[in-house]
Amino acid sequence: MALYKPHQHHSLAFLYGGHDPGVCCRDFCALTLWLLGYPAQALKRSQEALALAQEWSHPFTLAEAWGYSTWLHQLRRQPQAVREQAERLIALSHEQGCPYWLTQGALLWGWAQTLQGREEEGIAQMGQSLAAFQAIGAKSLWPYHLALTAEAYGMVGRAEEGLMLLGEGLAAVHQTGARYYEAELYRLRGELLLALEGNQHQTQGKGQQLEEAEACFQQALAVARRQQAKGLELRAAVSLCRLWLRQGKQEQARRLLAPIYHWFTEGFDTADLQEAKVLLEAQL
Repeated sequence: MALYKPHQHHSLAFLYGGHDPGVCCRDFCALTLWLLGYPAQALKRSQEALALAQEWSHPFTLAEAWGYSTWLHQLRRQPQAVREQAERLIALSHEQGCPYWLTQGALLWGWAQTLQGREEEGIAQMGQSLAAFQAIGAKSLWPYHLALTAEAYGMVGRAEEGLMLLGEGLAAVHQTGARYYEAELYRLRGELLLALEGNQHQTQGKGQQLEEAEACFQQALAVARRQQAKGLELRAAVSLCRLWLRQGKQEQARRLLAPIYHWFTEGFDTADLQEAKVLLEAQL
């Protein structure tokens, strides 16, 4: 980013990738900062990318900036912002003929709709978006897309279907080496196993599912730590702590979550950190 000179390098958009390199660098930096545990700095970089893209008014650069901004707000778990920005992205992509960003915007819009209580509409849109990604051959973020859809299924009591998607997502991770969302795939698998366990009336098999869920949370923690992905490490720790609290392991849960939460220096207005704070203050 330090090397980027707008009036010297903007023309590279017409040679490589179809978008402005300065915007692209800021977009990738924003996602990386969120993963590393700096959600406020991530938002600042994303806002810089949007401002630069709007200055150039280059359609495909704008589409990328809106796309990555929507993606970042999803990571920050801000469904209202996701919905609003996804609608801008969808409109621009329709106008300019950008099938990839149109589909990305539609999937994220569906995720936001589901979180805001419009589950039927949201999940239907996510299913259509997955089919559209397959049709255009866009596989680079396939594990991420499957994870979001599986999460939505879990919200409406369709844990078994969600687990199937997560299995496909983890298989894709191991086949392609695209490990960006690997930790979250394991964490969501643990959450859906717990949801499935909660829906079962018989006690047979429940203990095994609890063990499998804990193993998934531990695997999510291990992956996130190996990647130094503090954002995903925090989520995995919260999920594991909740399970341990059910089992009466308060001290073990506190020893896990407290140091991770106190590592953070910013972003305390975000959903993940607020959730961790409530858990620490109320039960640990």
